[in-house]
Amino acid sequence: MTIDNKKAKIILEDGCEFDADIIHDNMGSKSIDISGLRKETGYITYDPGFMNTGSCMSSICYIDGEKGILRYRGYDLEDLVSKCDFIEVAYLMVKGTLPNLEERNKYMQLLNKHSLLHVNMKQFLRNYPSDAHPMSILTAMIASLSAFYPELEERDPEENIDLTVTRLLSKMRTIAAYTYRQMNGLEFIDPKYEYSYCENFLNMMFHTSVNGYTPNPVHVNALNKLLILHADHEQNCSTTAVRLVGSSEANLYAAVAAGCCALWGPRHGGANMEVMNMLSKIQNDKMSIDEAIRKAKDKNDPFRLSGFGHRVYKTFDPRAKIAKRICLEVMETTHTNDPLLDIAMELEEKATHDDYFVSRHLYPNVDFYTGITFRMLGIPANLYTVMFAMGRLPGWIAHYLEWRHDEYMKIGRPRQVYTGSPLREVKPINER
Repeated sequence: MTIDNKKAKIILEDGCEFDADIIHDNMGSKSIDISGLRKETGYITYDPGFMNTGSCMSSICYIDGEKGILRYRGYDLEDLVSKCDFIEVAYLMVKGTLPNLEERNKYMQLLNKHSLLHVNMKQFLRNYPSDAHPMSILTAMIASLSAFYPELEERDPEENIDLTVTRLLSKMRTIAAYTYRQMNGLEFIDPKYEYSYCENFLNMMFHTSVNGYTPNPVHVNALNKLLILHADHEQNCSTTAVRLVGSSEANLYAAVAAGCCALWGPRHGGANMEVMNMLSKIQNDKMSIDEAIRKAKDKNDPFRLSGFGHRVYKTFDPRAKIAKRICLEVMETTHTNDPLLDIAMELEEKATHDDYFVSRHLYPNVDFYTGITFRMLGIPANLYTVMFAMGRLPGWIAHYLEWRHDEYMKIGRPRQVYTGSPLREVKPINER
C-alpha cells in the first residue's frame, strides 16, 4: 500500500474544501481516504449497501469482479483447490502461510484432538426440536461455546486465541454433523482420530451401526474442494458482521455467531438452497426449460432463475467453474439418476447461450452448482447454509484476528442520513 503525493480535492456546495489522501493498494486499485471528512467539514458520505466504502485494510482476500479473479493470501483459488486440502487452506487463512507437511499433519492432529463436544453440550443440542432450522442450532451452539470454553474472557486472551481458533474450527464440524443426526433421530457419532477433517465430518453424518458406512474418497475430495471455494470472499455481509461485532471486543465465538446470523439470509448463504427450490418448482410444475427461461425474462412474471449472476462478478464466477467440475466428478462416480440434476444441466446449457443472460452478465454462480453437489453427497437442502458456514469459518476467523492487530482498532460506528420528523412537542395524553 502506498499514499499518492497528490490529493483528491473534494469541493462542497458552501465553498468548503477537503483534501483527501489517495491510497494505492498492492494490486493498483485506488481509494480516497475520507476518514477526516466529517471532522473537518461536518459532511458525511451516503453509500447504501457500502458499495463504494472501504471499511478496513486487509491482506486476506483479493477479488477482481471484472476479470473473474479470486485469491486467498495472494494464491489463486484454482491453484489452491488443485493442490491443497481444506486443512491447508484453513491454516493459510488463519496463520497467513501455507503449512509444510509436518505443520499440516500436526494441525490435523490438533483439530482431531479438539473435535469432541462437551457432554453437556451434546445434551443441550439434544433438546432442540427435530424440525428446528439447522442454522438456528449452529448459531446458538457456537455462541454457547464461550460458556463451556471461556478462555477468551481471561485477563490475557492473546495467550489462548490459538487454542480457541482450533477448537472452533474443529467443533463447528462436529456441531454441524450432530445437527443432522438430531434432525433424523440418530445417535451421535464421535469423530475418529484416524480420519481426516472431511472424512470425519461425513462419517459423523452418515455412519450407523447397521450400514457399514465408509467415507467415499470422491465425496471426501469433493467436500474438501467445496469448503475451499467458500473459505473467504472479502467484505461480504457475514464477514463484515464478524468484523463489526469483533470491533466491540466481543469474543471470537460471539463474532462468528453473528456471522452465522448474517449468512442465514436467502440473499447470502441461503442462495444455494434457493437454487434447489427453483429446480424443484420447474420439476413440480412440469415446466420445460424453454418455458422457465421465458418466464425468467418476463418482468411481470415473479419466476426468477436462482443461481445466476453475482453482485461482484461481471463475468463468470471463478468459483462456479470449479464447482461445476466438482459436480460432474461426483456425478460420474456416484452414477446418480436425479431429475433435478438433469434440469440443472439443461438450464445451464441454454441460459449460458442466451443473449438475454449473456448481455447482462448473468452467468451461473457458485451457488448454482454447490447445492446440486451437496444433494448428491446426501446432504439435505436445509443444511446447505451450514455447509457454507463451515467453509467460510477460516475466513471469518482470519478477519477477526486481523482486526485484533489493526493499528487503528476502531469500533464500527457508521453514520446515517436522518429522514425522521424535526423537533416535536409532546402533548399531554388527554390532548392527543
